[in-house]
Amino acid sequence: MRDSENMGMARAGAGLTALAIALGFASGIAKADLKLCNKTESKVGVALGYKDKEGWASEGWWNIGANNCETLLKGPLIARYYYIFAVDYDKGGSWGGKAMMCTRDKIFTIRGITNCGERGYQKTGFFEVDTREETDWTVSLSGEKSTAAPEAGGAGASPGTGNQTQ
Repeated sequence: MRDSENMGMARAGAGLTALAIALGFASGIAKADLKLCNKTESKVGVALGYKDKEGWASEGWWNIGANNCETLLKGPLIARYYYIFAVDYDKGGSWGGKAMMCTRDKIFTIRGITNCGERGYQKTGFFEVDTREETDWTVSLSGEKSTAAPEAGGAGASPGTGNQTQ
């Protein structure tokens, strides 16, 4: 009888060990998100554009403090391309591009990218972010803006593994 008690305790111990290992792996799973890091000395406002199963959408605004990061989308990324427009609240100017989408001055979620003006929105140029089909990506804002305050300037992007600088 003593051997069967020892066997039962050994099985229970093995089960607890397996559970502890499984929980350890589960807690070690990397987050899959789209994040934006503001690597400037200014507070910025960020709008996001994307295409999902319902079509094109744009959302804003995320207010991100100087030298801070914010998660724009939580969970694994479902698209290869996302689009960003950002405004420098403190020094003026913006980061944008050629992908035209609808925005407005207040918090928004807008479906569709056509007839922005007719629907009461502004038509705004977003820059493209190629995530290379990764499930996790970070965009960093720094350097030159695409629109300086008040005159236009240049912008450059240098993508890296799992991130993009604008």
